[in-house]
Amino acid sequence: MSGFKSLSWAMYLGFRRDGRAMFFSLLFPLMFLVLFGTLFGHATTAKVKVIEIGSVPVLDQAVRQGGADLAKVLTITRYADRSAALAKVGKGDQDGAVEQLGDTVTVHYSAADRVKAGTVQSIVGSIVESANVATSGRPPTFTLAAPVQVEDSSLKAIQFITPGMLGWALSSAAMFGAAQTLVSWRTKGILRRLRLSPVPIRNVFAARVTVSLGVALVQTAVFLFVAQLPMFGLKLSGSWWMSIPVVLAGVMAFLSIGMVIGAWAKTQDSAQTVIQMVIFPMVFLGGSFFPLDNAPQWLQTVSYLVPLRYLNEGMLNVMGRGLGPASALPQIGVLLAITLVASLVGIRLFRWDDS
Repeated sequence: MSGFKSLSWAMYLGFRRDGRAMFFSLLFPLMFLVLFGTLFGHATTAKVKVIEIGSVPVLDQAVRQGGADLAKVLTITRYADRSAALAKVGKGDQDGAVEQLGDTVTVHYSAADRVKAGTVQSIVGSIVESANVATSGRPPTFTLAAPVQVEDSSLKAIQFITPGMLGWALSSAAMFGAAQTLVSWRTKGILRRLRLSPVPIRNVFAARVTVSLGVALVQTAVFLFVAQLPMFGLKLSGSWWMSIPVVLAGVMAFLSIGMVIGAWAKTQDSAQTVIQMVIFPMVFLGGSFFPLDNAPQWLQTVSYLVPLRYLNEGMLNVMGRGLGPASALPQIGVLLAITLVASLVGIRLFRWDDS
């Protein structure tokens, strides 16, 4: 029994002294609890934004009869231009568009967010049903047509899943690669030897960046190849090629962030822990797994500070939403700006050895 107690105490002390074990056993799960609790702890029925194309008498009547209650779940914007309204839905600026031709009501939605699309269809369906009930004793006056997807109807959810998963893979690989290489080279004295070698140090770092960009292009090619298999059905068309400069700009941004972490961290363990603390919240705030429409407004605002958001959005615009090349330029600009700032910080923190 005393041996058991001694071993148990020794194992407890070993666990307590192992920073990584403590982190992944206690702090890591707690971090996700705080994150999900903040995101969804006070979530209620999602409020959706709908465009009314032209005149939609059924919708107008519902607003007059139950405006206060309807306003809790629905925000209505009126557009006369049908093409502009559908473009807003396609870009994700609005959750749906409703038009009425005679007694037929049609809902237009985007495949980018199936949850909001379903919510819009449900609310409009309830409004149409209520309008028909009001004319009880007669055949149904209004008909709800089959919902219409604003994108090409052949598009599948894989068009919107691929950019988020690819963004996660690229950011993780770039950050881990840069930080681990820098810490390993410094602790093993390789940086000091490189400093004394005849090879310019800029060539060393340029080679590392080139290799990382090459790996990122291979990652992208593999992801797109797998996603295009018949079992998934990704279809690339239009300006999908614009995702390549988005990927390169994103990898540069995350390499520079990894360099900051590698310049600051003293050991590989500490570098890994910091990267994991950065990357996992970022994949949620960056929209890799799901949109943040239901999150508190302040958290949606914070997400604009997350670099992964711009990498994901840039790829999604040209891969999933079918927008033109110019739609990715703002995201590329932000990623390059992050690269510049983080690189300057990394240079300031950089040291050749641990002394």
